[in-house]
Amino acid sequence: MHALSDEARRERARERFDRALALLVDHDMEAFAHLWAPEGTMDFPFAVDGQPERLEGRQAVVDYLAHYTDMVDVRAVEVHAVHPMLDPDTIVVEFEASGVVVATGLDYAMPYIAVITVGDEGITSYRDYWTLARIASSLPAAAVSA
Repeated sequence: MHALSDEARRERARERFDRALALLVDHDMEAFAHLWAPEGTMDFPFAVDGQPERLEGRQAVVDYLAHYTDMVDVRAVEVHAVHPMLDPDTIVVEFEASGVVVATGLDYAMPYIAVITVGDEGITSYRDYWTLARIASSLPAAAVSA
């Protein structure tokens, strides 16, 4: 087996990210979660009380996202920037998801910065920088206080 060139590894990371966004808009969260490597992680550095700070393993990502579309109806994603890193397996992306909060019918507009590392088996690390405070007024009171 031949090692991938740095350019091919960067392309693989970008393609995996693009696929993830397409699945998000298609509301296929199971396929989205299966983009992770079996031992991949998902971190939420700005997690609030009651929310996980880290998911370990693909199955944890599958479980976490199982009811995502019951809460948020993402209708569009706009990518603002994709920054390649020195590590060709890693990209930093700036994007915004928009749609509707299902429980309230109010607008959902969330800016994200994600640091994504992709290996041979899929996403090995996804650090998701977003904050619930950005959309708190659109959520039901129970979700904000959870």
